[in-house]
Amino acid sequence: MIASCSRLFAASLTVLALALAGRAGAQVSTPPAPTPETHPPAIILQPGEPTPGQPPADPANEATPDPHIVVTEAPATPPIPEVWTPVPTDADGASAYGLYLAGKLALMRGEGTAGADFLARANRLTPEQPRVREQAFTAALLTGDLDVAAALAPSDGSPAFVEAGRLVQAVQVFVHGDARAADAALAQPIGAPHARAGVMITPWIAAAAGDWTRALQPPPATADPLTLAMARISRANLLELRRDYAGAETELKGLVDAPTVGALFKRPYGEFLERRRRRPEAVALYQAGLAANPEDSGLKRALARVQARGRPPALPTFREGAAQGLTTAAFQAANERGNEFAAVYLRLALNLDYDDTTQFTLAQMLSRAGLNSAARTALERIGPDDAAVYGAARAELASSYAQEGQDQAALTELRRAAAVLPDDPRVALMLAGQLVQVKEHEAALALLNGPLLNTAQQPASVRFLRGAVYEAMNRIPEAEAELWAALQADPNNADTLNYLGYLWVDKGLRVQQGADMIARAHALEPNNGNIEDSLGWAQYRQGQYETAVTTLEQAVDKEPANAEITDHLGDAYWRVGRRREAGWLWNRVLTLDPDAERRAEVERKIADGLDNPASTGGVSD
Repeated sequence: MIASCSRLFAASLTVLALALAGRAGAQVSTPPAPTPETHPPAIILQPGEPTPGQPPADPANEATPDPHIVVTEAPATPPIPEVWTPVPTDADGASAYGLYLAGKLALMRGEGTAGADFLARANRLTPEQPRVREQAFTAALLTGDLDVAAALAPSDGSPAFVEAGRLVQAVQVFVHGDARAADAALAQPIGAPHARAGVMITPWIAAAAGDWTRALQPPPATADPLTLAMARISRANLLELRRDYAGAETELKGLVDAPTVGALFKRPYGEFLERRRRRPEAVALYQAGLAANPEDSGLKRALARVQARGRPPALPTFREGAAQGLTTAAFQAANERGNEFAAVYLRLALNLDYDDTTQFTLAQMLSRAGLNSAARTALERIGPDDAAVYGAARAELASSYAQEGQDQAALTELRRAAAVLPDDPRVALMLAGQLVQVKEHEAALALLNGPLLNTAQQPASVRFLRGAVYEAMNRIPEAEAELWAALQADPNNADTLNYLGYLWVDKGLRVQQGADMIARAHALEPNNGNIEDSLGWAQYRQGQYETAVTTLEQAVDKEPANAEITDHLGDAYWRVGRRREAGWLWNRVLTLDPDAERRAEVERKIADGLDNPASTGGVSD
């Protein structure tokens, strides 16, 4: 079915936005996006409900965080009564239970800020209800109301809440300028499941408070290897700040010589050497790193800088060091699919030291946690100072809007991305796809035939999209040529097999060959309703009406709101004599926002059926 290609364009925005994110992102690679089956979002359980799939916390294991924020009922917590007597109400007359339900509904809709506000108001009316407090605390954390979260931090209950509360309170006290109070709050280490974040920030806060004995303590040997290594980098930086250069170099050299993680630390060691004016040693270190990993962009930049006798990177300030530690903890949590924990750590890091790259990563974590509105708000805060990060943020926003059918908003964001990244073919391809989505075919073709995309090494995706544009412009021979070239480059691509096969079947060009290609596509993706529609339409075009009915019914089951599939099934019903059902389906097509051509054709079929020569049975998009 050719109409399915519009969905492919929207999906391609997501894929390409992720590719752009890799260009703009941090040095630690972002994990693959989880599915609802592998990583459900934060959930709020009713009293007495079991916690789905949640293993018991293991306080002895500091390095393994609880991967999800799950608001559950502690055994000793009194349930929220169905009826309060008297009903607690605020000055506006809103009841505690009404505020509580409004907060839950807002969170389920992705309206995190409103949900946090409702729950905080409910908590003020019901301080005896720990569950309301925990939910308000969680909502405030995930939406960035960190002072509110610090005030709501639970003092007892689940370690996931209690230790998160201690972490937030310590960071916020530090943010507000009282390093000594924050240091005192961390005298008892942050426990699981947030121990890793505590390990990463404690030395920096201790140093800011002048507590150098604790700041320079070696990291706990019980930490996982990556946390241990990153904590040693922090210790090296702090030793350098104390002008203990020999001690700093001992730490850095030990990390570089480590057999498993040493390659990660050549650049920090090289930066130390640059600051000590030992440039030849830094050059040798960077060159050795690039010999082992030629694509390391950080090492490339470092080598270019030192060869140009540029200024070496400065040591982080205490706040910057704490923020970097929280960002490291966030990446580790994300790699373990703890996207909500990652979002919390990134919120705290941004409150210590704002950075657009960190903001972009926060948006990704919020999106993966199901907080799409908050993710968009985070992306919109990213300014144009860094073109790569700004362009990636605009692309991510475009993907989000396209998935919700907001095509013009997606197009606006992609144009902004293209303005700051005019030489990036990935942005050009995304923009071309979105132009096709809004039927600006000439503009799309100009991009696709331009120097960024029309190259000798152009990927199959470019040829596929160019073929789709030619088909939409009724330039069928050119469409065939491009789609055939795309198929030769990627012979088992179900989308290309389906698109070209449907074109041939629907235009009556190579019906049998097209049907065979659609059958291959269906074998590759048997659960794809759009491809199943193509298969049914090929059967219809070959006069196999009874078989087509069965196939098209299955396609409608998969895509019940698709006007084209519904129209095709109506045609098949008519051909097998089920004319009342055909008429009902054609009338349904008119409620599914068909384009003008399909609407006119369906109205003719409703009036005349398929026996009138003017009604040929279906239109192609």
